[in-house]
Amino acid sequence: MIRALTVITAALAASLVAVPAQAVDSPPRTGFEQSNGARWTTEPEEQDFLAAVDKASDRVSIARIGTTKQGRPLQLARLGAPHAPTKVLLICTQHGDEPSGREACLTTIRDLTYATDHRTRRFLDRTTLLVVPTANPDGRAADTRGNSDGVDINRDHLALQTAEARTLATVIRDQRPDLVYDLHEYGATPPYYDKDLFDLWPRNLNAATAVHDEGETLSQAYVRPAAQKAGYTAGTYGIWTDPVTGDPIRQVAGDGQERILRNMSGVKHSIGLLIESRVDPLTDAEKADESLNNRRRVDSQLAALNGLFAYTDERRRQVEVATGFARLAGYADTGPVYVGGADNDPPEPAEVIQDPPCGYRLTRDQYMEFKDELALHGVKTRGTYVPLRQSLRALVPLLLDERAPYHLTAGEPDTEC
Repeated sequence: MIRALTVITAALAASLVAVPAQAVDSPPRTGFEQSNGARWTTEPEEQDFLAAVDKASDRVSIARIGTTKQGRPLQLARLGAPHAPTKVLLICTQHGDEPSGREACLTTIRDLTYATDHRTRRFLDRTTLLVVPTANPDGRAADTRGNSDGVDINRDHLALQTAEARTLATVIRDQRPDLVYDLHEYGATPPYYDKDLFDLWPRNLNAATAVHDEGETLSQAYVRPAAQKAGYTAGTYGIWTDPVTGDPIRQVAGDGQERILRNMSGVKHSIGLLIESRVDPLTDAEKADESLNNRRRVDSQLAALNGLFAYTDERRRQVEVATGFARLAGYADTGPVYVGGADNDPPEPAEVIQDPPCGYRLTRDQYMEFKDELALHGVKTRGTYVPLRQSLRALVPLLLDERAPYHLTAGEPDTEC
C-alpha cells in the first residue's frame, strides 16, 4: 500500500481558529494510489481528486490561479489558518517528467484535509499551507521536462517568459511565503551520486544570511534526518562524492543562478529548499516491477515532507525573524549586490557590485517592454525609475544591471543619491 503522510509535529500552542467538522465521505484516492503505483495520476483524475477534496471540507480551498498555453489549469490549494504566522508554499513537478513530487503533494493535500488527530489540527491552526500540485501541467501530460514550448520553467524565474513561471511569481509576490519547497527528481550516477534523496538550499549570495542559514538547517537538521529515519539515504544535490571517503569530487549542479526557483526564493526572502528523489531503480525487484520503484520515489518525498513540517512547527520564531528582517533590510540600501558566485563558489571581483547605484533609469520603451515582469516580481517603480531602496533591493540589479548574466534589460545606473 502507498504510505500515508504522517505529519511530525511537536507540542503546539492553543488553537488560533476553529477547525471545521470532519467530512463523513471516504477520502478520494489518486490514480497512482488506485493502481498501487503502477501508473501516475492523469490530469482528469487530478481534477476529480482535487474537486472531491475541495468539497469534503472547508479546511481546504482549491483555486485556479493560471492557465497554460494548452489551456490546462494551474491551481493552488490552501489549507490551514488564513492569517497564520507561518506560510509554507509547496511547488510540485515543475519538470513534467518528474512526477513523484506531484503525487506526494496530492496525497498531502488529501491527508491534511481529512486528518482528525489533535496535533495535525493544531499544526494547521498556526500554518497556512499553499500547494501548487502541478506546476507544469502541459509537461506532465506530455511527460517532458519543459512546458509545451519546451522551456524549462525552473530556468525562467527571472525572465518570466512562461505562463507557468509568471503564475508562480504572482503567488510568491502576493502570498509572501516564509518557506518555498520545490519537489523534483534526478537521474543517479552510481557510485558517486545515487542517494534516495538530495536537497539544496539557496546558494545565491544575495539571500540574507539568516534566510540562507535557515535553509541549511531545514535540510541538514530536519529533512535529511526525517528521510533517514524512514530508511532513505540523503545528501547534497549537485555534488558527486567519493563513495569511500565521502569527499566531494565534482560539482555538476547546484550553483547560485538567480533564475532557478530555489535561488530566487532566497533573493525574495523566503527560506527555500530543492528536493530531488532518485528516479532509477535501486534493486532487481524494482527493475522487475516498476510500481515498486514508483512507490519508493513517492514515499521518499513524503518522508522528506515530514521533516519540512517538523521544521515549520519547531522553528516558527526563527523563521519569522529571518524572513521578517530580510524583507526590511533592503530599505536600508546598504551592502554589495552579487551578480555571480555562490555560497560554495567565492565571486570574482567583477561579480560584486560593491557600491550599487541608487537606482536604474529606463527609457520609455524599456519600461513598456518590461513593466509587467517588474510588477510580477513585486519590484517597486517610480514611473520609469527603479530605486534600490526597497524590499527586493538585490533583485533590481539582477534584472536591470548589464553586469548581471540574466538581466532583462540594461538600465542607466543612477549614482546621484
